Amino acid sequence: LTITHPPTTGRAPIMSVGGANIRSSTSPNSPKSDPPDTPSFEKGRRNSSIEKLVVAVRIRPLPSDETERCLHQLDKEKIVVEEADREKEKHLRTKRSSEKQFSYDIVLGEDATQDDVYQATTKNLVRDVLLGYNGTVFAYGATGSGKTHTMVGQSDGKNVGIMVRALNELFQYIESRKQRYTVTMSYLEIYNENIRDLLNPESGFLELREDSSKGTGYVQVSGLTEAIANSTEEVMSLLTRGNKQRSCEPTASNRTSSRSHALLSVTVHNTRPVHDRNVMKTRIRQGRLFMIDLAGSERASHTKNIGKRLKEGAHINRSLLALGNCINALSGSNSNKYVNYRDSKLTRLLREALSGNCKTVMIAHVNPGLTHREESKNTLVYAAR
Repeated sequence: LTITHPPTTGRAPIMSVGGANIRSSTSPNSPKSDPPDTPSFEKGRRNSSIEKLVVAVRIRPLPSDETERCLHQLDKEKIVVEEADREKEKHLRTKRSSEKQFSYDIVLGEDATQDDVYQATTKNLVRDVLLGYNGTVFAYGATGSGKTHTMVGQSDGKNVGIMVRALNELFQYIESRKQRYTVTMSYLEIYNENIRDLLNPESGFLELREDSSKGTGYVQVSGLTEAIANSTEEVMSLLTRGNKQRSCEPTASNRTSSRSHALLSVTVHNTRPVHDRNVMKTRIRQGRLFMIDLAGSERASHTKNIGKRLKEGAHINRSLLALGNCINALSGSNSNKYVNYRDSKLTRLLREALSGNCKTVMIAHVNPGLTHREESKNTLVYAAR
């Protein structure tokens, strides 16, 4: 395992070909490189911002201290939420239904396994990253709804989360190929609008710097550690180390509530020689996979937070609102609509992950317990935007 900052010299400039990040080094008279293979999100349909955003909802199992449900899965794309008692009375008087129905691209029920979730949401992103595209998957929901379980999971094989499954498949693919790959990763958290390196927490809070090479508004984290990894085991070691550094505190809703957003970024560099009319060319692809475990959205009245916890909750909710506004703007039909990334450090960091030719998967998490009805309904409304 090597901790390093990737070299910035000695590389040909990055070109954007079909949306993929490709470097090509050829003789002056050599023809241009062939475009990359078609990514999964462009197959069989036109590539638009709406089609590049997939929204999935995962329903966690009913908690042991709950006996009644407030919602249920209708089919593979629909969820039905029961209205509160006062709303039921109102609907009875008007002879309208007391249920609210929501539709999404994917709905995963209480019996969905960790592998079911990975196959339905993230598997195709890994393939696209290997082709030189960017992919983003993030978990959203109220505290205690199962986000960290989905993204990180447990250490045993059956219950490992999306992060480990994606990396395992990535390295399995690399080992089966004769091409040269380099995989680097970084892992950070955003806590109270402060950025901290989870692989090197002693470095203190890190600053965002404008990255003019990518255009106006793009940023990079100054001093962020990048680790070169050669296997899933090495990445697992880094993730375990990083997760121990995350800001977690007990709240009334969750004994181990994550109080920060955690962002794992994995960059894949692929170098291969290409023969074209007896001219040797070097082709380099670069794809990035962003995997994000968001802190839980919450209502102060439900979590009973005060003081420090209340301040944390305010920062969390503000950044989640900014993220929702960005996604709402990106998924709109007006391609020229202004997208404001500057309202939070989370959205500033995710500009590269959300814009351009990047596929984004949002996995919203809901708790079916009756006492969590308001939080679950708010999550479903957020995801339906």
